[in-house]
Amino acid sequence: MRLLIADDHPLFRMGLRAALEREGFAVVAEAGDGQEAVKLGLALLPDGVLLDVRMPQMDGITATRLLREQRYNGLIALLTTFNEPVLVQQAAYAGADAYWSKELPPEALAERLRRLGLGLEPRLRAPELPRLTAREQEVLQWMAQGLSTKEIARRLNISPDTVKDHLARLYEKLEARNRVEALERARSLGLLSI
Repeated sequence: MRLLIADDHPLFRMGLRAALEREGFAVVAEAGDGQEAVKLGLALLPDGVLLDVRMPQMDGITATRLLREQRYNGLIALLTTFNEPVLVQQAAYAGADAYWSKELPPEALAERLRRLGLGLEPRLRAPELPRLTAREQEVLQWMAQGLSTKEIARRLNISPDTVKDHLARLYEKLEARNRVEALERARSLGLLSI
């Protein structure tokens, strides 16, 4: 399998290249950012592209989307130290086949790549985000700004009891016990605009 590796840390790229070549892969190119990865990916058409999620110039998720828009149909695996559900979801929507930790041992990464190439490794699926109603989203946004139940009720022209009902449903949907947990979970899922 011919591979392109994209990561902004040269030492990580070199180490990954050496490990994958020991496992029988051919690394045809390396890129230091997403823009270079897209350019090389479209020019060389490798069998697979390994992209760091966070890179300068262009991140791995944007690079994935651009490669797919240009009809690149090889494998795309994102490597990261960030296991945030919203990033996994964005990667899946962009067209990535896999989202793996950089902490995987080289042999495990090589095995997963082989299995992915053979169709034996499960493809990336976007996690389901909680479905919030428009009103629940409004309550969440006001809560994120630090407003009390009474203040939210005044802003939305509803009763405090109705706000409490919305909060109870928010806590349930976000699997949270209180406001702090609800806000942390909402932020990690990308549900807050502030």
